[in-house]
Parts: sequence; structure tokens; C-alpha cells
Amino acid sequence: MTKNQNKQWLRRGAAAMVLTAVLGAAAAPVALAAPVTGTQQATARGTLISIIPLDVLSRSEVAATLAAAGIDTGTVRHGVTAHRLVYATVDPRGRPTTATGLLVLPRGGAPRLDLVSDTHGTVAHRDSAPSGAPGDNRLTPYLHAAAGRAVAAPDYLGLGAGPGSHPYMDTPSAVTATVDMLRAARTAGARLGRSVTRDVYATGFSQGGQVAMALGRELSRGHDGFRLRALAPMAGPYDLLGSELPGVTDGRIEPHTAVFYLSYFLTAQNRLRPLYRDPAEVFSQPYAQLVEGLFDGTHQEGEIALSLPASPQEALTPEWLENVRHPSGALYTAALANSDTCEWQPAVPVRIYAAAGDRDVPIGNATACAASLARHGVHAELVDQGPGVDHFGTAKRSAPQVVRWFDGLRG
Repeated sequence: MTKNQNKQWLRRGAAAMVLTAVLGAAAAPVALAAPVTGTQQATARGTLISIIPLDVLSRSEVAATLAAAGIDTGTVRHGVTAHRLVYATVDPRGRPTTATGLLVLPRGGAPRLDLVSDTHGTVAHRDSAPSGAPGDNRLTPYLHAAAGRAVAAPDYLGLGAGPGSHPYMDTPSAVTATVDMLRAARTAGARLGRSVTRDVYATGFSQGGQVAMALGRELSRGHDGFRLRALAPMAGPYDLLGSELPGVTDGRIEPHTAVFYLSYFLTAQNRLRPLYRDPAEVFSQPYAQLVEGLFDGTHQEGEIALSLPASPQEALTPEWLENVRHPSGALYTAALANSDTCEWQPAVPVRIYAAAGDRDVPIGNATACAASLARHGVHAELVDQGPGVDHFGTAKRSAPQVVRWFDGLRG
């Protein structure tokens, strides 16, 4: 493993340990939801099935948690309560299933709460999702809730306590799971004594930045019952064909990190649309025998990274290395299906947050997104955090700026 990769996964682990330590005295034990019956699975999309209390934090505890992770606490005005929601949704083929997510509410604040959709970045282990074990995917939901809004942070399909495998980078199913989480969040808020409006401020990081853009397009169509108010995606891979896949082989993405993302993408997409019949067609030995099992939801991200080679050249067969360089066939189709999230005309303010120093999701994704929106007549401000800021640093620096921007828009 490279030094950069070691640092990256250690940062994730350190953030999780910090949050666990701070919450240890306040958080109740987290129990997985009971298995869902066929009758429950047949309920309407967005139906709330259960609420499981997780955390209760004071204002000072929220501030300490965020500060320990290096996040600006200037917008922290309230303590928070956090709950795991289990709700009805559909899988990528439209069949009834369930998913889980994190609902965070401010302790106090306005009588009626606007709703933030906060969609998380790439995780491979089930418990790394927001409603799983305490970790860094709870930080931005706590930040937004502490500013006085309700926050719905979906785990996505196949993560948290949701059944099945996670369809990584399948934008349509991520959007349906997110919309249904918003519906469940309003119901749960009412049951918990808090009125949650239909006004949605959408943000998200990395994979979740892409999901936020696609969610905005879905909500703008008006048939989900929500009112989109603003879009603030952070470091999203909006441009798979023009920026992200080329970055895998040309060095813009740190090579070991590129192997992780690419292996996850190929194995998950192969479950949705056939890319290969045998992993050995794509992955070199001995990795062909291991790679699909690594992404089964039970392996920690650091463990997966340690099990994968240091570069795409080592991970892939020569034929598939060339296919990644010049996508064709099923790979081209899969990438194209997830590269159009900025091809629409938002009627709300949009800010795109990124960093020139990001070697997970190159800033070219953000510039391509802004250019796509411009072709549709929309000016989206691109906030570049600079060449000295990496991928996770983009989220830490951008999220408090997003909170302040949302504050100003509402004011």
C-alpha cells in the first residue's frame, strides 16, 4: 500500500475512532433492525417501518466531535438527536425492498424544520454507512442538524441494515432510495414531535455529490412532493467518461485508490448489467479469485485496500486496462448511464465544491458539471478549495461553507 493510501484509510479510521470516543457515553447500543416480512416489503415506497434511537448529543458534544475531526464549528447552534430509520423502497429492478438511513434532528430550533438531504461518499462495509457504527459519515449530518435543520442521510441500498449487495454507482437506485428516505424522514419527524417541511436543500460528498445532483433533477420534476431549494454537491464524480475513468490510468487519481474505486465499480455494475462472465476476464491473478468477495459488505475499506494491488496495471488484464483507457461495449454503457447527472436545468441556486488537490475525484469532474449546467443556461459557482486540499479535506472545508450558504439562502 502506498503512503498516500495508508494515510487516506488511516484518516477514515481516525475520524471513526474520534466519533466513537466522543459518543461512547451518550449513545445507546445500536441494534440492527429485525428482518422485514414480505407484507412489510409490499408497502408503498417511503413508508416508515421503524425508528431506532442512536445518539443524543448536547451542543458542546457536537462541537467537540466536529472540532476533533478538523471541521469548523462556527455554525453549531444546537445539540442533536440521531435515529436509524428502516423504510420501504425498491431495488434497481423496481422490486419492493427495504433500506435504512440516518435521521438527525436539532434539539430545539424552529417549530418547522427544513430538510437537508446529505448523501454520503463511497463505503464498502455495511456499518460504514451513516446509520451504521459511529464514524465519519455522521459528521456532516450532525453539522447540518446542529445548524437547525432536519437531516436525512440515506445508507443507500445494501448498506446499513438493508438487504442484498450495494449497487455501487448505480445512480437511479441511489436516487429512489434517497427520495424514499426523505419521505420516511418526514413521517419519523412527526412521530418524534417535530414538523419537517417539504423544502429540501440537497448536498452530498463524493459518490453522494453525484447522487445529490441526480436527486435535484428528480425533485425538480415535481412529482415527489418536495420543493428543491438549493444544490451544493461536493467532490462528485459527475463525469465518468471524461474525467474519472481517464484519471484511473493517467495518474490524476492516486493509483492504489484508483484500483479500489474501479474494482468496486466493475464488480457492482456486473451484477446489474453483464460486463464479464468470469472475473479472470477483467482482473489479473491472484486478484481475480478475491475481488468479488472483497466487496460483499462485510470487509472494512482498509482491509480491502490492503488486499488489492498498488496500480491498475497490476490489477487488470491487458485487454481490460485498454478497455478502461478507451471504454467500449458494456463498460461504456455503464459509465454513460452514470455520467449525465449535470445534464439538466436547475431552477434553484447551485454551488459545486471541489479541490484542485483532489486525487480521488479530479476537479475535472466539477468543471465538466459546471460546463454542462452552463449549456443549459445555468450559472453554477465552482468553489475550488485549492491545490493543497485532498478529497476528504474537500468535505471538511466545504461542509461548513455549505451550511452558511444554506443559512443565507433561507434568510
